[in-house]
Amino acid sequence: MKLSWRVVLLWALPILVVGFFFLQGAFSTNAADAGRNAANTRMTYGRFLTYLDAGRVTAVDLYDGGRTAIVEAVDPQIDNRLQRWRVDLPGNTPELITRLKSSNVSLDSHPPRSDGALWGILGNLLFPFLLIGGLFFLFRRSSNVPGGPGQAMSFGKSKARFMMEANTGVVFDDVAGIEEAKEELQEVVTFLKKPEQFTAVGARIPKGALLVGPPGTGKTLLAKAIAGEAGVPFFSISGSEFVEMFVGVGASRVRDLFKKAKESAPCIIFIDEIDAVGRQRGAGIGGGNDEREQTLNQLLTEMDGFEGNSGIIIIAATNRADVLDQALLRPGRFDRQIMVDPPDAKGRLEILKVHARNKKLDEAVELEAIARRTPGFTGADLANLLNEAAILTARRRKEGITMAEVDDAVDRVVAGMEGTPLVDSKSKRLIAYHEIGHAIVGTLIKAHDPVQKVTLIPRGQAQGLTWFTPSEEQSLISRAQILARITGALGGRAAEDIIFGDAEVTTGAGNDLQQVTGMARQMVTQFGMSDLGPLSLEGSQGEVFLGRDWLNRSEYSESIASRIDGQVHLIVDRCYAEAKQIMVENRVVIDRLVDLLIEKETIDGDEFREIVAEYTTVPDKELLVPQL
Repeated sequence: MKLSWRVVLLWALPILVVGFFFLQGAFSTNAADAGRNAANTRMTYGRFLTYLDAGRVTAVDLYDGGRTAIVEAVDPQIDNRLQRWRVDLPGNTPELITRLKSSNVSLDSHPPRSDGALWGILGNLLFPFLLIGGLFFLFRRSSNVPGGPGQAMSFGKSKARFMMEANTGVVFDDVAGIEEAKEELQEVVTFLKKPEQFTAVGARIPKGALLVGPPGTGKTLLAKAIAGEAGVPFFSISGSEFVEMFVGVGASRVRDLFKKAKESAPCIIFIDEIDAVGRQRGAGIGGGNDEREQTLNQLLTEMDGFEGNSGIIIIAATNRADVLDQALLRPGRFDRQIMVDPPDAKGRLEILKVHARNKKLDEAVELEAIARRTPGFTGADLANLLNEAAILTARRRKEGITMAEVDDAVDRVVAGMEGTPLVDSKSKRLIAYHEIGHAIVGTLIKAHDPVQKVTLIPRGQAQGLTWFTPSEEQSLISRAQILARITGALGGRAAEDIIFGDAEVTTGAGNDLQQVTGMARQMVTQFGMSDLGPLSLEGSQGEVFLGRDWLNRSEYSESIASRIDGQVHLIVDRCYAEAKQIMVENRVVIDRLVDLLIEKETIDGDEFREIVAEYTTVPDKELLVPQL
């Protein structure tokens, strides 16, 4: 750890000053009080007067304004030799001076030193001077540190990180699975590098591009790739860094940011999480945040105001585009809104190839199988998946990642850490019937996703799990598929009811019932899949945004609400009855599967279907595509 000379001086200066004062005071005391300290023996004032009356006193030196005396007298106890004593005199004794003069005693007075007051004043001034000097050195030392104390008066300056040629280590080749977004942003980079290709035909450079997508889909990674590819000055800042507790600071930082950007044009400004500053104005009960709204107003003006900002491209990222102000989204500000959605199977395969470059994979590992098994995974999820697999490989002391580690990593990412296996008991058998109930319904209903595996190994809060994997990407879901999923979710509860009786039904199906109710209500109120007809009675169940959604909710009459509840109840009752019927008709194979599951604790999907096929016909799983 290196210490600068300023820090050393800051700590050494007070020590040197205090030491100097101490030594100076010590030397002055020794010089002034040499005679006083020479007398180590004390004499009482009464004995002193007795020696004075007997004529034994030869000399008296007065100190401390007449309060202390050093007396030289003849001591009869040591052969009448001269001896020096220290005597404490009473306060006001003018008659003593008269007696000393009348006795012809040598008298001398030593007035107190006047430099004590001077040193006291200097001592009182020492701390303020040291404090001011220390603060001065601290401000000087931190003046070059971004956001340091030396910049206390520059809080209105922009906090954007500036890179003349950003070396992020990421280019477009390192970004996979979002080819459409890459193509859009590659045009932006080409605009900056070769603008004549577009201006020759009258095209103008876009002013802004908004990256919209769920968390983990690669929005910030795309910004890093743009910075690495563009070769132009790059400013990066988070939306939350604009807003402070002081009113007007955010607007000042926006002005300062665009001022610097205009000086470096052409350039790119990247604003991450722009929803922190770009939310709709006037939102919120009782008024909005004036500081945030002033910052947004200044941002709108800088992006497309009276002066303009030629040569500056603003790229922003958010996962809450629904709460952004409409003035921010219009053409001329953010000309392009680029959707960065979770990748499909092909995109997941490309992402896995990118993240597998620095991983030691076993030859038997098939990235295609991993991509098919991970629908809905984002790029961040896939990176975390391979990292968890690598950690498990190192923990198990293997040389390369195998499919066993990948499967365990998928289970850990989706469901949580593996728990302690259940011991053989009534509870374990009940959980086995519950999971087999899910799996048997999912296997025997054609529209349901195929079973991947059934396990009794606890993960997270679940004591057992049944995994289903769709055979293909499902961007559209049919009514038959939703009903199949509701029936499959009720399979566990139906198995408990049929096998153990109504009195032994447990709380294990609590989460299943929540999912079932939600799906059934969506069928009725959003998708028009009930006897109420093709009506959309409720919007998507997202978070309430104050100022827009709180008082502007979908409304319908009480009679419609009652009919909605009746339709939801009807759908769930029909699916539950179907699930119970499947349990009754396949009791023999269910008992065999439960015994096998308790013994092995995990049954693979292929093995599960082979056993079921011995007792009944397993439908061929095909993706049912609705006719458009």
